[in-house]
Amino acid sequence: MSFCSFLGDEIYKDHFKPGIYLCAKCGHKLFSSRSKYEHSSPWPAFTETLQEDSVSKFVERPGALKVSCGKCGNGLGHEFLNDGPKDGLSRF
Repeated sequence: MSFCSFLGDEIYKDHFKPGIYLCAKCGHKLFSSRSKYEHSSPWPAFTETLQEDSVSKFVERPGALKVSCGKCGNGLGHEFLNDGPKDGLSRF
């Protein structure tokens, strides 16, 4: 994963300073801190990508899309449809 860890040492989950989140593999721009919000998952949560080509997606199961870096294909996790902080928003 680009910036996620399953070991409890995720450094960006509670990081809310202004800036741009990049792919750890290739440096492609993925998310803006403006779309980041607090969520109960152990990973950072965003409502939208920075640009339309920031990520590529494919349906993994109903309501969840597999998300990869739009430039190098590095796995980023999932987009959960209608699971954002407000109705109709997704959670990346």
